Amino acid sequence: MGVATAAGITTGDLLHTSFAVVGLSAIIATSALLFSLIKYAGAAYLVYLGVKSILEKSQRGLTRDPPSVSARVAFRQAILTEILNPKTALFFLAFLPQFVHPENGAPFWQLTELGLLFATIGFLSTSLFALSAARVGNLLRRNAAISRWQGKVVGAIYLALGLRLALQER
Repeated sequence: MGVATAAGITTGDLLHTSFAVVGLSAIIATSALLFSLIKYAGAAYLVYLGVKSILEKSQRGLTRDPPSVSARVAFRQAILTEILNPKTALFFLAFLPQFVHPENGAPFWQLTELGLLFATIGFLSTSLFALSAARVGNLLRRNAAISRWQGKVVGAIYLALGLRLALQER
């Protein structure tokens, strides 16, 4: 599931790379309305995930099974979360062009290469973190008290991130 999430985040980054290459990120950055729409959609999605996690009845403390989220669902959630993060679009808009030099060829291809490189490094590092977290998660699942509170803590984190995103200025 962690690697599926990493693949979803990477797919979102590749989409943001495409947006930056064709200039859509610049449109998002300059349009206050579009930026706000994406920001609030992302915040609402995080709040939804948070409330869902908090309200979900946990049987994990009894069964000690990991949460029942398929790799496909994790992949889709990661793409949606990454795409609805306007800060990612601004990152690609502000960061990648700094390394584009006209004397090195067409900016289109340079931006594409940089985006692919970023996405590849991101996938590798996120996968490594996910695999490491899976090992720690297996240890934590052995403790019933931790299993009971896990969804509530994760939900609170999602809520906090959603609220922070909604209240944050550019």
